[in-house]
Amino acid sequence: MSIDLHWFLPTAGDGRGIVDNSNSSTADPRTAGDRAPTLEYLAQVAQAAERAGFTGVLTPTGTHCEDAWLTTAALIPLTRRLKFLVAFRPGVISPTLAAQMAASYQRLSGGRLLLNVVTGGDSTEQQSYGDWLTKDQRYARTGEFLQALRGTWGEAPFDFDGEHYKLVGATTSAPPNPVPPIYFGGSSPAALPVAGRHADVYLTWGEPPAQVAAKIAAVREHAEQAGRTVRFGIRLHVITRDTAREAWAVADKMLAGLDPGAIADASARFARSESEGQRRMAALHGGRTDSLEIAPNLWAGVGLVRGGAGTALVGSHAEVADRIEEYHALGLDEFVLSGYPHLEEAYWFGEGVRPVLARRGLLADERALVSA
Repeated sequence: MSIDLHWFLPTAGDGRGIVDNSNSSTADPRTAGDRAPTLEYLAQVAQAAERAGFTGVLTPTGTHCEDAWLTTAALIPLTRRLKFLVAFRPGVISPTLAAQMAASYQRLSGGRLLLNVVTGGDSTEQQSYGDWLTKDQRYARTGEFLQALRGTWGEAPFDFDGEHYKLVGATTSAPPNPVPPIYFGGSSPAALPVAGRHADVYLTWGEPPAQVAAKIAAVREHAEQAGRTVRFGIRLHVITRDTAREAWAVADKMLAGLDPGAIADASARFARSESEGQRRMAALHGGRTDSLEIAPNLWAGVGLVRGGAGTALVGSHAEVADRIEEYHALGLDEFVLSGYPHLEEAYWFGEGVRPVLARRGLLADERALVSA
């Protein structure tokens, strides 16, 4: 089976150093070159991703960034074929309204919506939205939400009676066409059954291959118990250059620009996190700046200060392609990538790694790159 490549839309800002999209920029301001997430800049990134051959772009969700629905909707007329992987939290919107928004989005965009459902791993942030459920309760609610969402997209009015949602006659003016696939991530015991029962694509952060393989096996088992199949994807940063030496020089420069105090603050914040995925990311580096290559070409330096996805594939174009092929062999078919700055790195990957993957016959879409 071939793979799909996606990029990232930096709706919390961008820069030449490591930008912590879960909090704030922690790179040296003299070298970071911070870029505000204006519509003009985000349009440049989206158009670069489209021109570089990516299928879609992921947007984050949370109080730290621009709203994903509104931002990507503004980019629909500024792009031609690019899909938008819109992240949103089920705890702050009703299933019926989400179903209506998704259906409208599909009609207005010509079917370019993908949905990334984010349960939320930080109770403090969830409470700022008025959500006071515990972590396990949030995952249970997510399961109900997804069941209700799909039911609302049916041809007939839908009733649902659950612990968290009660719907009577839920419907939309017309079902979305096509129905957007559901992307979902989570590493805790409460998350994996939800993924198996409801996700179309399970996303993991970039852990070493052996850990990723174990997570895939666990989700696949839950899916089989539910009589379903699930596709798998991975979220990674990339630093790719013509030679490995050039790529690692970029990583070293990023590392040198990090304030030791910011690393210590981030380590303390990660230690308090309720997110199992965040704890796993933090454990890969342990707050130390040495021995950051935790697997061949897999660098944990991004996660020293950035919450969420904290690893990067670093190397020559051929080496990065090798690692993608290795993950693909484990069962991963979708790769959601990013790099700093997102505008330039989209071209580095699109012009360097994508042709290598195409020559190996790995890409789902090998048509010529289009001009935005």
